[in-house]
Formats: sequence, C-alpha cells, structure tokens
Amino acid sequence: MFSIKQPKEIVFGKNSAHVYKYPENSLVITSLGVKKRNWIEYLQLKNYYIFDQVGPNPSIDVITDIINEFSGANFSNIIGIGGGSCLDVTKFVASKLNIKKILISTTFGSGSDVTRISVLKVDGKKRSFHDDSFFADVSIVDSNFLSNTPEHIKKNSAIDACAQCSEAFDSKSGNEYTKFVCKKAFENLESGIINNNDEQLVFGSMLSGLGFGNCSTTLGHALSYVFSNEGIAHGHALAYTTTAAHKFNSSSFYERFLKIVKKLNFSNITLKQNLEKASLTIFEDWKHLDNNPKTIAKNDIIGLLEVINSQNAL
Repeated sequence: MFSIKQPKEIVFGKNSAHVYKYPENSLVITSLGVKKRNWIEYLQLKNYYIFDQVGPNPSIDVITDIINEFSGANFSNIIGIGGGSCLDVTKFVASKLNIKKILISTTFGSGSDVTRISVLKVDGKKRSFHDDSFFADVSIVDSNFLSNTPEHIKKNSAIDACAQCSEAFDSKSGNEYTKFVCKKAFENLESGIINNNDEQLVFGSMLSGLGFGNCSTTLGHALSYVFSNEGIAHGHALAYTTTAAHKFNSSSFYERFLKIVKKLNFSNITLKQNLEKASLTIFEDWKHLDNNPKTIAKNDIIGLLEVINSQNAL
C-alpha cells in the first residue's frame, strides 16, 4: 500500500505565471536576482509587500526575520518566486503563519514547488524538513522563466532534477507510481538537455519533484551537503556525488547520468574538510542513507569522497 501526495493545484504552461489572477495584498518572498530580471513585474501583482533578501542555501534564521519584519502587515497569502531557496523559505514561513501560499519556480531543478520538503541551514549545516503543511496551495510552472536564466543556474538546476529522479527511482522507499514518474522525468530531462528543449526540461523537472517528493533521494544527496556547506552550488555538487553514488549502487542510470554531466561540462570539486569528519556528518543523514538501495558503511563514504577529491571522478 502507498499514498500519493502533491499540491492542491498545479498550473502548467508557458506564460501561465503572467496570466494567473493573483490575490491582492500578497507577501512576495524572493531574491534580488529575481527582482533584477523584472520577473515580479511579469506577474502583474497588485498591492503587494516584498522580501527580496533570500540568498543561496538560506539559514532557518531568515524565517524569524521575515515574520518579525512583516508582523504588522495585512497580507492575505504568500507568493514565493525564485529557485529552491526562495521556495523553501516561503514554505516554512507560510507554514508558521498558517497562511495560503503560491509557489512559482524560476529555475526548474529543486522540485520545491511540488514537494513537502524544505531545506534550510541549521547551525551552518543543511537540513531537510518534511511536512504536509509545506505543500503549495497553488504551484505555477511556467517555462518562460528559462528565457533569460543564466547558463550556470540552468545547468545546475537541470542536473539537480536529474539526480533527484534517478536516485528516487532506485530508492527503497519507492513504489510503482514513483518509479513510473521518475522514469518519465529522467527521459524528459535527458532529451531536454541533449536537444536543448526547454519545454521538456521544465516538464521533466515537475515530474521529478512529484516523483522524489513521494519517496526519497538517496546516497548522492547525502554526499552532496558537505560540499554545499563549503559553498559549492547544490547542482554542481550533485553532478559528482550522484555520479559516484550511481556507480556504487550499480544504478541503471549511471551511464546516462554520466553522459549528461559530461555534456554540461562541470568543473571539478574538492572537499576541504577532513574526510573522516565529513563522513561522520554524512553518516548521520539517515533520511537519505536508510533508503539507499545498497547498505553503505562509513569507510565506503570516505572512499567515495576520496574518488571525488581525486579529480578523476568522471
């Protein structure tokens, strides 16, 4: 027996974020990058408040900052627009305030707009929170945002989505539904990347979120967070950590994932901290490791980190 959970409503299509009728008096949570690209104007909002200071890998402290800053404001709902960081913050704030939320992804990699997961830093370390209250009341998926997305953001997001659905397909927590959706997600993402088809990329990203959001990612994500904590972009880290994890797990996606990583031409990454210390942090990530298709020991983790640091991981 299994259950399927997803947002109450998903609005999909090019220009959908532009024509959607948003409620007035919204609080918009976003980043300076989104504001700079004039995407707030694209939404055609009326009478809104805005917090535009969400940065990469945000701390849980920003939740309190936002709630305190707008404690006297009379907003009817919250609109989160941006990459995974903006959406994860929006989900947490809306949950704390018990208010409706509209999530609009602009990067198409995190899957945050359709999942019950929020990833924030706690005491300097990334931590994933899982709760049904994080689901969007409305998720809007509009490929038009890719038209002026910087190339490094686009490729980091694309490989993030590829890692999510391929790890989730192999997850022990998966089922017939998640395997079907994750397989379709990877096929669309793979074709979208190889053939430069933005519509397939966006559709594959949405499917990936629906797939892994109903099971879990695994070893590749567990390995990635120690790199992200040192400032390496999440997608960039996953290009290497999920490749190493797929090889360790003898995943059917290993060769196809490796081909995509090579096409996107990611530079090498290196973990600066002591590998023994890093392995202890990773080994505590039971949410990912317990669902890995193969049992993994601490020495296995150290070995994988050594391979990644060797500059010969690919």
